[in-house]
Amino acid sequence: MDGDPGALNDIRQTLRRLAAGMDAERRFVRAEEAFRKVLRWMREHHEFFASSIPLIASENVPSPAVREALASDLGNRYAEGYPGERLYAGCRWIDSIEMLGIELAKEVFNAEYADLRPISGVMANLAAYTAFAEPGDVMVALAVPHGGHISHGKREWGGTAGTVRGLRVERYEFDYDRFNIDVDGTRRRLERLEKEEGKRPKVFMLGASVFLFPHPVREVSDLAKEYGARVVYDAAHVAGLIAGGVFQDPLREGADAVTMSTHKTLAGPQHGLLLSWERYAEDFKRVMFPGLHSNHHLHAVAGVTIALAEALAFYHEYARRIVENSKALAGFLMEEGLDVLYGDLGFTESHQVLVDVSRLMGGKEAEFLLERAGIVVNRNLLPKDYLLKTDYRNPSGIRLGTQEVTRLGMGKEEMREIARFISRVLVKREDPEKVRREVAEFRRPFQKVHYAFSNATEAYAYVSIT
Repeated sequence: MDGDPGALNDIRQTLRRLAAGMDAERRFVRAEEAFRKVLRWMREHHEFFASSIPLIASENVPSPAVREALASDLGNRYAEGYPGERLYAGCRWIDSIEMLGIELAKEVFNAEYADLRPISGVMANLAAYTAFAEPGDVMVALAVPHGGHISHGKREWGGTAGTVRGLRVERYEFDYDRFNIDVDGTRRRLERLEKEEGKRPKVFMLGASVFLFPHPVREVSDLAKEYGARVVYDAAHVAGLIAGGVFQDPLREGADAVTMSTHKTLAGPQHGLLLSWERYAEDFKRVMFPGLHSNHHLHAVAGVTIALAEALAFYHEYARRIVENSKALAGFLMEEGLDVLYGDLGFTESHQVLVDVSRLMGGKEAEFLLERAGIVVNRNLLPKDYLLKTDYRNPSGIRLGTQEVTRLGMGKEEMREIARFISRVLVKREDPEKVRREVAEFRRPFQKVHYAFSNATEAYAYVSIT
């Protein structure tokens, strides 16, 4: 055999086949392990949220009907272009759903033009930047510590407006006492910019990530007219409150376009929506396709359409309850020893509550301890952090939102209990694991989605289709 090349070759081929078989077995074992892990982690995620107090201001729980839309075959299909103008076949029912969603969006928000194709709030903002400005143009927006969103941000911060569209972003002057835009101070700032550099703004961005009080849309719109500029209102956080008639009406107050994500107070799926006037319709149609994307996540479009129907039917009550709960939670937190901001202004007119925890600890530690107790919040920059140059990774505050617990059916008395849980963790420094057990028991009765047509499936029930 030692001298038989054919026999040696047979041995080599056999060893290669064995090695290939062993490698295939290893790949299969590895793949199956990953498959099982993902399924297990998804279930554990559901179990955690079913027993926790969700207070992230940028999240919500959708209705079972919205979840059904997200699991549908629509997510596997394409429908390039505007409904009725598709470049794909098989869109008959997709077109019907999207056209109904457009009609509902116009009715809910009293808009002349509605576009359900943005796949996120950031994409809706980018559509507005593209329609209303060119690279190098000036846009005015809030700084992040003043509540601004990173999609409004300058290039130096990695913001969408600066990095993707190439806009020069100038900040509004800010009224720290009223947590709002200082319009007169901004006018003076822009006058200096024009005098010193010959620059005039093309876009005024309103709306915020920390959004306690309505913005001065009329006043900013008047200022924009002096420059021939456009006003864009980012309603991502307050869309459901606007739909419910309890916050403000930016289109009637002078906005040229309203952008939003659809999963916060609107309680739909993660998607985007753009509202405007008919005079801008063709501009936005061209920008959206083919400019920004082709397919636009049709399962999410169906989910948004369902959420808009829910808004039309239920949100005047839901939005009112959200604001009532926010004010109640803020007051109870103050009674429990927390430093809640803007008490002299009634704390908030939205779903959000802003708490300064710097007397007790950093925002990062507060977020961590509360999560261990089953209370889910996010650390957040406060206006004073702009002056203090605080590291954004460990800011002075935390941000709370009541939209999700309100949708679970909670009211004023539950806000009192939530404030006590938070105080026990942050002020009294009780063991978070001990508080966690009590939080889980507190959550037990609140498992259904309210303000929806159907709640047959529990809010965080894991629905298996594997």
